[in-house]
Amino acid sequence: MIEVEIDKGSGFCFGVVTAIESAERELNNTDTLYCLGDIVHNSLEVERLEALGLRTIEHEEFRLLKGKKVLLRAHGEPPATYELARQNDITIVDATCPVVLQLQRKIHKWYQATRDNQTQIVIYGKKGHAEVNGLVGQTDGTAIVIEKVEDLERLDFNQNICLFSQTTKSLDGFWEVVSEIKKRISEQVTFEYFDTICRQVANRLPNIKAFASKHDWIYFVAGKKSSNGKMLLEECRKANPNTVFISDAGEITELLPKDVKSVGVCGATSTPKWLMEEVAVRIRELNV
Repeated sequence: MIEVEIDKGSGFCFGVVTAIESAERELNNTDTLYCLGDIVHNSLEVERLEALGLRTIEHEEFRLLKGKKVLLRAHGEPPATYELARQNDITIVDATCPVVLQLQRKIHKWYQATRDNQTQIVIYGKKGHAEVNGLVGQTDGTAIVIEKVEDLERLDFNQNICLFSQTTKSLDGFWEVVSEIKKRISEQVTFEYFDTICRQVANRLPNIKAFASKHDWIYFVAGKKSSNGKMLLEECRKANPNTVFISDAGEITELLPKDVKSVGVCGATSTPKWLMEEVAVRIRELNV
């Protein structure tokens, strides 16, 4: 009999939980609630909430709304979104993660204090990611987004640099960027940096590696859009080469190899527990 274990440390982070609870609470009192972007990067969870009346829109449609109620997801939004809502009489249900909100305020404060001395505000993060767009918005669009060490060529090392990080990025990657800037920066200017990575997310890296290494086979469950999922999947595969990425229990169609006795099911901060449970049921059904 194959043993199947669901990783207790996987699943929604508290920011996503809060956003979903906010949506469910609002939907109890209204037929339609708009959400600016996917509330979570998991299509099945989005579909579940849409069945309750949540309607996902993008910024193009948001600009045309008047007098509606719109939920802002955990990733946060730039100041321009709030200003547009004010102009169009839109009621905002703000579910921005507290960690992200704190980071937005910190970046805005630094931008206000340093823009006159041409300090480069740099954000280590994924370009175009919803959270990063919100962070860049705190600097009137002037922040420079760095995804990897190679992107540092875009910086002027003869000018002051202030570095922040997207909350869900890798700690190792952040410190690699810090180390490289220290090597290159001129002695005549300043370099300040802030580790703004969410520890609830960062701590999942060592946890998921330990979980993956103790099983013969791993199913990693996440949405294809999940940035956090891609990072955790990579770490999972390093710890256990027998790691298979899936987004839905229905993607499991084949029996496991005969020598597999122990299977682990884990996922991203955007993966609902109910989905990992469905995957565990599917594994047991196929491998009786």
